[in-house]
Amino acid sequence: MLKVNEQTIQFKENTRVGDLADSIKPDADLFIVNGYPVAPDTILADGDICCIIRRGETPSAEEMECLLMARHTPGVHEIAQKATVGIMGLGGLGTVVAGSLARIGISRLILADYDVVEPSNLNRQQYFVSQIGMKKTKALKENLLQMNPYINITTVDEKLSEESIPQIFSQVDVLAECFDDPVMKAAGLRAVLTHMPDTGYVGSSGLAGYGDNNTIQTNEIHPKVFIVGDSTSAAGPGQGLMAPRVGIAASHQANQVLRILLEKS
Repeated sequence: MLKVNEQTIQFKENTRVGDLADSIKPDADLFIVNGYPVAPDTILADGDICCIIRRGETPSAEEMECLLMARHTPGVHEIAQKATVGIMGLGGLGTVVAGSLARIGISRLILADYDVVEPSNLNRQQYFVSQIGMKKTKALKENLLQMNPYINITTVDEKLSEESIPQIFSQVDVLAECFDDPVMKAAGLRAVLTHMPDTGYVGSSGLAGYGDNNTIQTNEIHPKVFIVGDSTSAAGPGQGLMAPRVGIAASHQANQVLRILLEKS
């Protein structure tokens, strides 16, 4: 038997994947077999899983799964699509972390912020001029669904506290701290260490300016608790928060979230 676009069909010897497109999706021009892109003349084997789609067309939920699996490999994608990740703060860090996680197919994101998009945010945060004045929760959800229309997004439009964090994020597998405020960074860390011992945590400290790329590091400070940054570079005169270095730190955070989910630490 073959599985083609989530349908089971009878296997026949010497069938090419392109032959299936003639009857299932005649305008298809992208062929994925067992998670890998192949040429249309690829001969199929009994038990193969095929995804046949057209480039540029909005894929169905099932086709989207095939596309993500093709890039991530089935085992990794299976874990990602079952995960729930929380993101506290939707600024320069949080918007990049959220975008990365949406693109890899994390099943559910819980996004928390109480602010609106301001013109000064656009130097490093993943919003658009047309979204100035929108609540960040609404704007970011809108953007993420353009990247992956099938993820589940819950927004929390309120100012977080050390007391509310364990309640709001009680269901997450990993929590990403993306605050600008040092006070809230400390509150988030205390909340997890005190009340969420089984939750992975990826915080940040020291990422302002335009210093050496390689001083941005990921350090484990407690089991499943990581801090990303150089631990020293605070924003100040001549050393603002700038897209390149903030983006480096955010990508560290997103990758560490995935490592925790995959139990790579």
